[in-house]
Amino acid sequence: MFKHILIPTDGSPASARAAAAGVALAKSLSARVTGLYAAPPATPIVFDRGIPTGYRSPDERARAIERTAERYLEVIDRAAAEAGVACETIRVTSDFPADTILETARKRKCDLVFMASHGHRGLAAVLLGSETSKVLTHAKIPVLVHR
Repeated sequence: MFKHILIPTDGSPASARAAAAGVALAKSLSARVTGLYAAPPATPIVFDRGIPTGYRSPDERARAIERTAERYLEVIDRAAAEAGVACETIRVTSDFPADTILETARKRKCDLVFMASHGHRGLAAVLLGSETSKVLTHAKIPVLVHR
């Protein structure tokens, strides 16, 4: 059925659970996976929960983002290795994660996107939007949302 599954992550616990489930699905289908982290661009301002809290040089910030990407993608790598599933992980710099997910799926010829739902509700969903909703709306391939 599916042969190449894209598993995007934002490093959250929900994404880690989705990654494990996506790898399990890949194993059951003899599919391969690509793990994706769409990292924010390296800016000098450090944010904590959307609030500016400090300053780092762009090089320091880029190194911190790279370490974060490695940590987030390691979850997918480890799950795939333990399951015996072929896996590639990639990190892309982007301000627009949904667009990056869709473009990566197209370029890598993935036939399924398997991602977490974070379930923003109420005003937060209206103001922030949902990357999952954006992917669901614009994807040309199936999207499986893990809750």
